[in-house]
Amino acid sequence: MSYISTYEGWLYLAVVLDLYSRKVVGWSMGNRMTSRLVIDALEHAIVDRKPVDGLIFHSDRGSQYVSIDFRKSLKKHSIIQSMSGKGNCYDNAVAESFFHTLKTELVYWERYKTRSDAKSDIFKYIEGFYNRRRRHSYLNYFSPSNFEMLYLKKVA
Repeated sequence: MSYISTYEGWLYLAVVLDLYSRKVVGWSMGNRMTSRLVIDALEHAIVDRKPVDGLIFHSDRGSQYVSIDFRKSLKKHSIIQSMSGKGNCYDNAVAESFFHTLKTELVYWERYKTRSDAKSDIFKYIEGFYNRRRRHSYLNYFSPSNFEMLYLKKVA
């Protein structure tokens, strides 16, 4: 999760990333940093991806990810939980890198009056730019969506 400053107060953003393609496959934004926020991001990803049993979900050790409700949601979908080592931000480097990119390419350039303004901007960034057009060196300079299309053509 990450925090975005607005004149109304903090906006919290939770994302679920596909480690293979670096695509944001689930996200949720809200006024409070609750387990519901991360559950909503997970549910969004599940609807989008329809994962098979045994998917591994990795996160940091934030209280939202160790909550009973979040663990129930993982179990309900037969998802295996993996967590970063205590105090080791490098274990969650892909998510940390995404938040850094979001903030340096978008958030730090804006002064959001309302949470609604920030939500709209972040939605456009994730769905309109990051997933579809932003090139990643890790993906041989393809966007996450294009990288996935190439993969699907190879396996077809």
